[in-house]
Amino acid sequence: MSLSTAAATKVSPIPVTVIGGYLGAGKTTLVNHLLRHANGLKLAVMVNDFGALPIDQDLIQSQDGNVLAIAGGCVCCSYGSDLVEALMDMAGRVPRPDAMIIETSGVALPGPVAASVTLVAGYEVDGIIVLADAEGVRERGSDRYLADTIERQLADANLVVLNKVDLVDAGAVADTRDWISARAAQARLIETTQSALPVEVVIGGRLGYQVPTGLRLDRHVLAPYVTQAIDISRPVDVPALAAGLADPALGLIRAKGFVTGSDGKVYAIQAVGRRVNVSPAEPGTVPGVVVIGLRHEIDLAAVERVVGVAADSCASENALEGRGGASPLREGSGCGKELAATKSQIRRAGID
Repeated sequence: MSLSTAAATKVSPIPVTVIGGYLGAGKTTLVNHLLRHANGLKLAVMVNDFGALPIDQDLIQSQDGNVLAIAGGCVCCSYGSDLVEALMDMAGRVPRPDAMIIETSGVALPGPVAASVTLVAGYEVDGIIVLADAEGVRERGSDRYLADTIERQLADANLVVLNKVDLVDAGAVADTRDWISARAAQARLIETTQSALPVEVVIGGRLGYQVPTGLRLDRHVLAPYVTQAIDISRPVDVPALAAGLADPALGLIRAKGFVTGSDGKVYAIQAVGRRVNVSPAEPGTVPGVVVIGLRHEIDLAAVERVVGVAADSCASENALEGRGGASPLREGSGCGKELAATKSQIRRAGID
């Protein structure tokens, strides 16, 4: 049951990304990198223990109890043994965070942490990212004491980041990719060095967000990635679009945005790897989806085709219903009418 109240203010939930991975995988480096390259976003970072996550000293502006004020409007706090209480406290902060990152300990499983987030009103899980050390993950994964933890961490992931690929040769990277894919079949897998990921990859595309004047993007980090806004002006078949965006053949790391159903209602839709989430959006939200992928893998033409098929499917269903026929996709009127049916079809497709 959600820890919400009837009097809760209706605001868009704060997207939460859970970052996991075994000791030494590069989680600390990634969090510091994100704080240094937040590009105007107010990020809230939650860690189990400050001692386990040494925030770069030049980023810290002040400390008040277990909360660090970080340059650029970001904050970092430790949650100790009570993550739910810490989340409830953070939800009331002013200014409100644009997004939250929860960094787990090296021996924790990120899946249960993400499940805890769903207990607190005002948040939604954006995805689980697990870092793996290209130099040592297979060795640790074969250790009889460590293997279970590492394999379960990988199994929880929507996106696996194979880090430190510069420390091993190409053959070893290929072998490690195969090894990880066998243990995280539903996750997207990307490579990096020094945990250098753009904030857009970690927290998803933010429609309408503009980088403030004067800020410099790290072009070296962004260079391998493509971010593209897709115009979706027609109503769409929401389950079909969700399933399509989760297809690995598109080469997407993330997809996030808003679409209109045939009933005129707007839905938020996001995909991280094979994980898809669909939820109602505020009326009047402008439709459109932002997709992110690696430059050499993303197939934008295929993305456009998926959108077109979803729109055509919706139009066909509505035309059939207009003639008194039965809907081939679900009960009810219109392909976007019943959110419960949308979620049910996504589950039947084995995506969520």
